[in-house]
Amino acid sequence: MPSDVLVVEDDPIIALDFEDTLLGFGVKEVRTAANVAKALELIEHRAPEFALLNVGLIREKSFAVAERLQSLDVPFAFVTGYGVDAKLPAVFAGKPRLAKPHSTEALQALLKNGGS
Repeated sequence: MPSDVLVVEDDPIIALDFEDTLLGFGVKEVRTAANVAKALELIEHRAPEFALLNVGLIREKSFAVAERLQSLDVPFAFVTGYGVDAKLPAVFAGKPRLAKPHSTEALQALLKNGGS
């Protein structure tokens, strides 16, 4: 289980739910960002061990965050309400996806497997 997880989610209730669930799994620190700029700032300060990225944020997509994480070899997964139908750039086609809504078990399995 990673000890530091970044959650990029623009809905504060969903972000709080992720935070509570992750802390319940034993994750020591959960950092949240509601937009790309804040997420990149948090990554620059300290790269997380794992990240959950909501694909569609308010007026932007999280792909710039995904690119930065990938360049740092940080595992991540996309979170989307569109499931396997979500359109992702080809470079991210093989990345894991967590459906909205998700089960606690699915989230825990994703973290235990390091996003693979």
